[in-house]
Amino acid sequence: MSESSRMQRPALPKVSRRLRADDCIVVDKKELRRAQIGAGIGNFIEWYDIGVYGYLAVTMTAVFTEGMDQSMGLLVTLFGFAVSFIVRPLGGMILGPLGDKIGRRKVMFFTIALMAGATTLIGLLPTAGQVGLWVIVPLYLLKMLQGFSTGGEYSGAATYVAEFSPDDRRGFMTSLLNSGSMLGFAAGAAVVAATSVITTSAWGENAMLAGGWRIPFLVALPLGIVAISLRSKIPESPTFEAAREAAEVGEVHPMFVRHNLPNIFRHYWPQILIGCALIAADGTSGYMLTSYMPTYLEAEIGSPAVHTAVAAVVVLVLQAVLIPVIANWSDKIGRRPIYMIATIGNLVLLVPAFALMHVGTMWSLYLSLFMVALPSAFFLAMTGAVMSELFPTASRYGGMGVTHNLSISIFGGTTPLVSQILVNTTGNHFAPAYYIMFFSVIALCATFKLRETASRPLLGSVPVVRTREEALALAKGQDENELLDTSTMLLAPVPARAPETSS
Repeated sequence: MSESSRMQRPALPKVSRRLRADDCIVVDKKELRRAQIGAGIGNFIEWYDIGVYGYLAVTMTAVFTEGMDQSMGLLVTLFGFAVSFIVRPLGGMILGPLGDKIGRRKVMFFTIALMAGATTLIGLLPTAGQVGLWVIVPLYLLKMLQGFSTGGEYSGAATYVAEFSPDDRRGFMTSLLNSGSMLGFAAGAAVVAATSVITTSAWGENAMLAGGWRIPFLVALPLGIVAISLRSKIPESPTFEAAREAAEVGEVHPMFVRHNLPNIFRHYWPQILIGCALIAADGTSGYMLTSYMPTYLEAEIGSPAVHTAVAAVVVLVLQAVLIPVIANWSDKIGRRPIYMIATIGNLVLLVPAFALMHVGTMWSLYLSLFMVALPSAFFLAMTGAVMSELFPTASRYGGMGVTHNLSISIFGGTTPLVSQILVNTTGNHFAPAYYIMFFSVIALCATFKLRETASRPLLGSVPVVRTREEALALAKGQDENELLDTSTMLLAPVPARAPETSS
């Protein structure tokens, strides 16, 4: 970071900042487990809704745009995705700084209630046949509420889990959020498929149009109740509490100041640029797999929809298993090597994967999807940890909310649309692969500017450990430990001793 972009620090007296064992936060295993589940269920519900809406798109077109041209109606329905992404950055910009002010737990409680409520209400909307095409308006409004809540949900959950996790397990712990996301998407697709089979068997071929489509959305209500119950029992992040207590007694210098949105951009623009570059590659790679591949395989390859859906669920479940394995690896070898594997993996595997899709067999379908999913798993394994590690505790929720949501909305959410436009305008069936590879090159360049953060305390935080013995060992060996930098920690200053003189 250049001198002009650094926060100006006031002159401080000559003091030494020594880490004591009592300064370290020793995580309670039971509370950590409760925090992990309480935070993770929000991502599950978020992606459950994306899966349900995506796999019901054709049915919802008939339900909400009855009387409209079918091709136009499909665009109107799919625009529901776009409106949710339009307001997602707004959610991050408002809810992120709010979470830095009042706490992670309170904002996460709000986001899960809003998300589950909006999804449930979609299942209660009247149809166009009942009230006319104006029903699209409340549908879009509810999708906007979902997008707003999502803008604060993932960044809040990742911040919360990162601050709750032992430093040497932070990659693994935060990666479980994205594993939950993949399982949520797979669950949404599975619930739609199961609902379709059951309702049509019981009430005939038109059962989904007659009301069966509502069931997957209404399932969000019990899921939401469970999530709210779990989140009502989770404690506040210990790192946030420690930072707030220190601020109240005046132990603050500029790194530990809670910044508003303009100052987040002013002080942390280098981190924001690095984060946006990484998330652009992460998002385009991920949304290519989850949101565009079904359309591409059906429209360009002619793969039957049922084969595509089953293959997508299988690959997503496999990816959900791989993500924490890769993240655990990153805790040992570092974040930067994992990002390099992810970016180079896209550059090497995507073109062969798209070529393999055109073989048109079942084995080529599964193998090609796995080749697309593998680099994406490496990206997703890093998202929660690295985005949390870019910013200090006082402004972490706000910084991550801005960075993640801006990039994922501009680049990730537009991937299906841009990919299809590229195919249509160029006539090149490999164009989507080249599009993802472009962002992977940018992310690879950003990786060289990324500070290595694996197993290090979060900026603005004291070390988080699993046992008292670990805390004692850190305090004893702090002078030789390259992973510790006490200047980034909230520690009580100890006056430096005057040098001894001979008598």
